[in-house]
Amino acid sequence: MKLHKLFLLSFSLLFFSKISDAQKLTSFVDPFLGTGGHGHVYPGATVPFGMVQLSPDNGEEGWDWSSGYHYSSNTIAGFSHTHLSGTGIGDWCDISILPMSDTSTIRRDKSKFPFSHKNESAKPGYYQVQLDNKIKCELTANKRTGFHRYSYPTNIGWLLLDMGFQINWDKTTSGSLKILNDSTIIGYRHSTGWAKGQKVYFAARFNHSFQSVTFVNDSVRNGNTAIGNKLKAAIKFTTSRPLEVRVSISSVSEENALLELNVSNTASFEATAKRAESLWEKELQKIKINTNDKALATKFYTSLYRTCLAPVVHSDASGAYQTHDNLQKKFIKGKEKYTVFSQWDVFRALNPLFTITQTDRLPDMINSMLQLYEDNGLLPVWDLSTWEANTMTGYHSIPIIADAILKDIKGFDYNLAYEAMKKSAYQKIRGTPAYIQYGYVPQDKHGWSVTMTLEYAFDDWCIAQVAKKLNQISDYTIFMQRAQSYKALFDSTTGFMRAKDSKGKFIEPFDPLLSEHGFDGQYIEGTAWQHSFFVPHDVEGLAKLYGGKENLVKKLDDLFMAPSELHGENTSADVSGLIGQYAHGNEPSHHIIYMYTALGHPQKTAKWIKVVTDSMYKTGPDGLTGNDDCGQMSAWYIWSALGMYPMNPSAGQYVFGLPLIKNASITLPNKKILTIQTIENKPSNLSEKFVTSVYLNNRKLTNGYVTHQEILEGGILKFILN
Repeated sequence: MKLHKLFLLSFSLLFFSKISDAQKLTSFVDPFLGTGGHGHVYPGATVPFGMVQLSPDNGEEGWDWSSGYHYSSNTIAGFSHTHLSGTGIGDWCDISILPMSDTSTIRRDKSKFPFSHKNESAKPGYYQVQLDNKIKCELTANKRTGFHRYSYPTNIGWLLLDMGFQINWDKTTSGSLKILNDSTIIGYRHSTGWAKGQKVYFAARFNHSFQSVTFVNDSVRNGNTAIGNKLKAAIKFTTSRPLEVRVSISSVSEENALLELNVSNTASFEATAKRAESLWEKELQKIKINTNDKALATKFYTSLYRTCLAPVVHSDASGAYQTHDNLQKKFIKGKEKYTVFSQWDVFRALNPLFTITQTDRLPDMINSMLQLYEDNGLLPVWDLSTWEANTMTGYHSIPIIADAILKDIKGFDYNLAYEAMKKSAYQKIRGTPAYIQYGYVPQDKHGWSVTMTLEYAFDDWCIAQVAKKLNQISDYTIFMQRAQSYKALFDSTTGFMRAKDSKGKFIEPFDPLLSEHGFDGQYIEGTAWQHSFFVPHDVEGLAKLYGGKENLVKKLDDLFMAPSELHGENTSADVSGLIGQYAHGNEPSHHIIYMYTALGHPQKTAKWIKVVTDSMYKTGPDGLTGNDDCGQMSAWYIWSALGMYPMNPSAGQYVFGLPLIKNASITLPNKKILTIQTIENKPSNLSEKFVTSVYLNNRKLTNGYVTHQEILEGGILKFILN
């Protein structure tokens, strides 16, 4: 009994010990967190912002398989090389490889093999699973190459190379496989889905020669080459030793993929996995937290990991890339061109975080947006493989670029960026002409009119700030006027932003719980409750509409106390994580809690941050309450755990909330260190605590926020809790 107690005591001390300097932060990352529920994330191997995301696909159809994988499934149909992280629409899953013990299933649309999660594990840069057919599958990756290792239980094994593999929205239009020699195959997969005109080229090399190749479903055959939109190849090997496969990809050509394979892939599987893990460790070391709460550390570092999964590199090592309309181009020499710009989501918290954690990459990301402007005519709304999906509302590349300009981040052309921003503001599509003509978007001219009006007003405020910085004073006046457009839709009788027609009359009947997903809806993915507070650039002006700050505070209180129900057709998981009508599982609500601090009620901010972080962020597969949306949900948690949030994501101000950690240190872009300390004046339940004062280097901050420039000073940011 004494030995048993001693063991438990030792285990507890180990489990609850603080994070040590020698401890790898990657050990706290759980790639399976959020793979269940509606998180839509993948568990596979990648490096930060890498072109390759090598991950398992279950072979299932449905919304929760947007990343190709969902924890509820117990089958694997292949390991493909491109995946989207946390999106609400599925695409990609290109160049699929599946190990097999025989060829009995190769003529099915999807060959699938069962597995158990107890035989599955993952860490940053590495994934492994043993299928029920006893084949052990291991995956790792570098920037443009996926590295597979398969250990077979017998001396003969097969690989299925599938160019026709498709899930959900994505459909193969053409595929090609060409045998170069007895250990190298090249090819491509062209597809259409969410992204139109998508092309992925590859070169695959095996560590020993194959015995035979059987083409399946090829529509055109010419010697060692086969072409078809359902094309597969079953490749036979002797497997007395593990089979290793390196697969390099390119958006341009098979030749470029082969060049990448020949030039950049000499390291062993173990060395590649170790290198991937070290790259992740370098990212995670940028923010060190000191906590004795292992669950908090897991949530924090998994969130930080997820902030580095999008956007992703799209150009080859030479800078070459191909557009959706078959134009082959070169990006800026020595720079990376990116894709997967989920702007409606990430402008809120992820990109402001990048101005601290990714200032080396951020200029390339913005230059990629500017390249898309030059290639497509407008800044990206939702860019996927150079295809403008035009998904969601607003022109939200603008706050991202404005934030960088206003924070003096260099490495891109401010004048070109300003030209591109104005082009979006005067575009001829997406309801913008009506917005300019009427001073709001009339519902009879364009759907989602309330959301569009509010978001355009904010984006216009961002343009105004850049205009002021660039001494474009007349533009500043124009866009500051446009930034007030939100006022046109305020209904003082209900306290909501409501749709009007082109004659200026509110649309009737009105139901604040109505959520319509279709184009005819007045709000996109949500209700009047969630969208009416999107005025992050003018909280004081919004308060005046309500008759004063306390009246707006009362309306925020009502938001959290309203019935958690939705009416209409969009009652799906798009609007999730409901506390009253606050919906944390979707982005429009993300700034709302911090409005309390801006209105002089930090204790209410603290209360709801604690509720959200406890109930909406958990460990395990069901740990996320909504789509991670390319890292936005995760970025919210990072900011909030550190005690602040960019309520207005382009103002360079981080509004105070409730820090979840005792101590943290952030390595700043200028190599200075910001140390965050939390001091409690008196012991009490954390749910009752709130920030009473904040000091930066012993100077009291009295505005309820700290500025970006103040943070760059480094030193000590001290939170005092009641």
